[in-house]
Amino acid sequence: MLTGWRLLVSKCFLIPQRYVLGIMGFLGIVNAYAMRVTLSIAITEMTISSNTTKNNTYENYCHVENSNTTNSNNAVTDPDLLYDWDEKTQGIILSAFYWGYLLTHLPGGIIAGKFGGKYTLGLGILSTGIFTIVTPWIIKATSGDWKWVVALRVVEGLGEGTTYPALNTMLAQWVPLGERSKIGSLVYAGGQIGTIICNLVSGQLIQSTREWASVFYLFGGLGIIWFMFFQVLCYSEPKQHPFISDREKEFLKKELESVASVKPPIPWKALATSVPLWALIAAQIGHDWGFYTMVSDLPKYMKEVLRFDVAANGIWNSVPYAAMWVVSMAGGWICDWLILRNYLSVTGARRFFTCFAAIGPAIFIMAASYAECDTTLAVWMFTVAMGFMGTFYCGMKVNALDLSPNFAGIIMAITNGIGAGAGIVTPYLTGALTGNHTILEWRTVFWVSFCIFMSTSVVYMFYGSGEEQWWNSPENPNPKKTKMIDLESFRASEKEENTEQKS
Repeated sequence: MLTGWRLLVSKCFLIPQRYVLGIMGFLGIVNAYAMRVTLSIAITEMTISSNTTKNNTYENYCHVENSNTTNSNNAVTDPDLLYDWDEKTQGIILSAFYWGYLLTHLPGGIIAGKFGGKYTLGLGILSTGIFTIVTPWIIKATSGDWKWVVALRVVEGLGEGTTYPALNTMLAQWVPLGERSKIGSLVYAGGQIGTIICNLVSGQLIQSTREWASVFYLFGGLGIIWFMFFQVLCYSEPKQHPFISDREKEFLKKELESVASVKPPIPWKALATSVPLWALIAAQIGHDWGFYTMVSDLPKYMKEVLRFDVAANGIWNSVPYAAMWVVSMAGGWICDWLILRNYLSVTGARRFFTCFAAIGPAIFIMAASYAECDTTLAVWMFTVAMGFMGTFYCGMKVNALDLSPNFAGIIMAITNGIGAGAGIVTPYLTGALTGNHTILEWRTVFWVSFCIFMSTSVVYMFYGSGEEQWWNSPENPNPKKTKMIDLESFRASEKEENTEQKS
């Protein structure tokens, strides 16, 4: 029972500690994505545009008036800040982050499962922040040697690769089933908000300063500041938290009874033969392929094809992610409501929202290329596509928590790690396919995304599951059907307790 200073600190919080974790997790993902995406906008202003006008149809499609030079829409004009990186080199640079990102997923999940997610998550983002800050110094010191940029991005990816496995391990310890879709959608929506903020701020900052280094300093610094607050406010498990209320601790203990206090050995064989897990991997690949295509390459499409300057690029590149964020938040509430009211089972809800988030983007991303130089229509096509994608977060993204609360971090490490392979392939493939910056070349890129979206959604529709798997607790191979405690009754009693404490 809380006494002394712990009771006093507990009364200072207006919301339960699981919501504090949700907010800090959200801000952590915001920072992680902002640092990840920074280069996607900056690289459009760091490179010398290649002169491909003779063999390039994009000038006929999307003509820029008063354009006498190939760099007419560049904000950065200082030749010392521009580097001769061709499309394939840019693709390698953009994909390099995911080389490191993939490697630390599984180790991050294992470490978080054994020692807790607090330090695994925190130190990962801290290291990414530090290397983001030093990026401009290294680039300038090496005169834009792209191999050094690749090395830096690999190291940043190594730090950030622990983010999702560690955070998922913490959420499994803190989030009750009845709030899983809402809190999960809130936390993972940080990816969209981080992308929006990075695109908006980067575009305006580069346009106003006429240089690109400041965006790395800004977002790297914010990542370090987040780390300091996170270490003070958040803990790996409720039982470790020094000022969680007694009632919330008791509630979480009852709600999360399937989470073992002493972790059983990781059932690698069962994981390798689990059909629902393979279905989840398929869904993750589909989502990541489409999402990373947009994150890494949409800024290039808007500059090279639609011919936006960096400020307009930042603004219009943010709009699709704003739609994705709104839909992801609304989708989380709707998903939980449908499950609580028994309109859909957990399995049915996960399948429906995952497939909804794959088929819509598949159609509208591909259709955007047929808008050709109608910039308004193209932007709105991308916006609708990313809006549909928002329901992934209450679908497959929280599915690891359903399948196995005990091994949620490991599952996230496996699925997100394999999905990260798309982040390696898509920038390089896009660079290889779009050497002349034509709409037809980009249309091929979007048709590839269409096929992958559709095929992976079919796999998940037939084989995805929202039920706890037997290997979550090998000593009890017949788990009870997934159910939820009455959260409304708990919230009412929690309010009464807070009123009594204040009086």
